[in-house]
Amino acid sequence: MRAAAILGLGCSAKNLAPFQQERSVEWLLGMPPASDAADVIVLFGGDGTIHRHLGQLVDLGLPVLVVPVGSGNDFARALGMRNVRDSLMAWRRFCSGAGNVRMVDLGVISGGGEASASVAHYFCCVAGVGLDAEVARRANRLPRWLRGHGGYAFSLVPAILQFVPFPLRILAAKLTHKESVDQRAEWAIGSDQPTILAAFANTSTYGGGMQIAPLAKMDDGLLDVCVVGGMDAFKLFCLFPTVYSGRHLKIREVKYFQAARVGVETEHPMDVYADGEFVCRTPVEMGVRSSALRVVT
Repeated sequence: MRAAAILGLGCSAKNLAPFQQERSVEWLLGMPPASDAADVIVLFGGDGTIHRHLGQLVDLGLPVLVVPVGSGNDFARALGMRNVRDSLMAWRRFCSGAGNVRMVDLGVISGGGEASASVAHYFCCVAGVGLDAEVARRANRLPRWLRGHGGYAFSLVPAILQFVPFPLRILAAKLTHKESVDQRAEWAIGSDQPTILAAFANTSTYGGGMQIAPLAKMDDGLLDVCVVGGMDAFKLFCLFPTVYSGRHLKIREVKYFQAARVGVETEHPMDVYADGEFVCRTPVEMGVRSSALRVVT
């Protein structure tokens, strides 16, 4: 069997060594040039590393094993990989022919200006506009070790003090599983209010374990949308701890719904972040590509 190892920022051959104990595996470093150059991809890194390679991973169609050694590992967590040991166990099962591979959905962002209107930007976890995008921007400026140890929470405090609600409109179109996200559909207003943040989720958590979308599933063909309406800074501080348990859905200013496709419009162009990485600016459309990625679990 041939395996391609992708080493994210801060990773080295030391991370790869435990996986190389399987003597029947031939290894190559970096993304394989074609699907017949490898049988599986082992990716060492966090959500940002996965995000940057998603387009190529989808095109190759190979099974992907994620080893959570990044500053944010929410996608690995959603697959049951909470640490390197979990990934190593899944790897050994895969090598023994256990068939522990499943298909998962990916989010897709299109639009964001003329230059990128025809480009599909995939995301594995959550895309966001508003406060969470601002927090991601601030967190990306921190040293890597701090990002991996509460960097999101550390960046949240100053962002809350400076952020003000903004006008946001979300148009939602719910399609059946047999329909394509590219088909025309009737749009309904999913949200139209002063907003603190809007999150569009493929997985239940982001930001290192925050359950922004506790009902999200990676195989239902839907995005879970969580919109936090305008509120003062004190109430927003009180809301923040509840996101780790999913109890924020009980708060009056929080709106939650599911859709196969959404349009996102703001009064002025605003940054769109996904998996902690900058993608583009509004207006955008977001949808789901069902069963887009093969993953080892």
